[in-house]
Amino acid sequence: MSATARKKAPNAQDIRARKGGEPLVSLTAYTTPMARLMDDHCDFVLVGDSVGMVLHGLESTLGVTMEMMVMHGQAVSRGLESAMMVIDMPFASYEHSPAEAFRNAAQLMSETSAGAVKLEGGVEMAETIRFLVKRGIPVMAHIGLTPQSINTLGGYKVQGRDEQAEAVLEDARAVAEAGAFSVVLEKVPHKLADQITDEIEIPTIGIGASAGCDGQILVVDDMVGFFTAFKPKFVKRYAELGPLAEAAIAEYAAEVRARTFPADEHVFSDQAPSKGPKT
Repeated sequence: MSATARKKAPNAQDIRARKGGEPLVSLTAYTTPMARLMDDHCDFVLVGDSVGMVLHGLESTLGVTMEMMVMHGQAVSRGLESAMMVIDMPFASYEHSPAEAFRNAAQLMSETSAGAVKLEGGVEMAETIRFLVKRGIPVMAHIGLTPQSINTLGGYKVQGRDEQAEAVLEDARAVAEAGAFSVVLEKVPHKLADQITDEIEIPTIGIGASAGCDGQILVVDDMVGFFTAFKPKFVKRYAELGPLAEAAIAEYAAEVRARTFPADEHVFSDQAPSKGPKT
């Protein structure tokens, strides 16, 4: 797409205005090259704290730091022109108090040029969301399965079944009323996700929720097959790049050991190439 044909990146209010319209498309990104690949296809790109597991080999998102989020946010920002960038607030950067949340959110936005932050939690985070929004920080909420709370949730379990449904619904109502411009519903039963989508006035972004949500998000390394440690039920693999990359690495290693790489076309001669006649 040419520079003149590029669409203007949406802001938080543009995303909110998409409620009930054409589904919103989103993926996570952690690097400049991947951000460039998805820029023309996504409405917003999330710099997720899943970077800790996907790129840094951590067992959960709990070890992700502000410094890591800033670094990856800056990298993704360099690759985006048409898509809005949202950045995750890492564990322990917003729970203590609304004032601390504001300081850290302001740092993330000012140092990465993100258009919004995302934080996990429902009813218990409503006051913080309201505090941030009143001070100019657009907030995307995240309820249902909240990975930063796996130690209290007992693992990566579906949230909102049976007697839990009302609690998840209350979380959705609370974050919408507090001023979040959208909310991620993770690993929520599809009927509950549809009920939430119908009831609240902000867009719902599903990940393991329902096709009826106002948008969808996946971890890009999951959907292209780069991250193969495990595959959540809600992930569709649109490619299997991991095995392709491993095969290419194996072929390279074999050629190096056989001394067939580098070949003549990959090395330089002792003589500088002759210059052609001047025109």
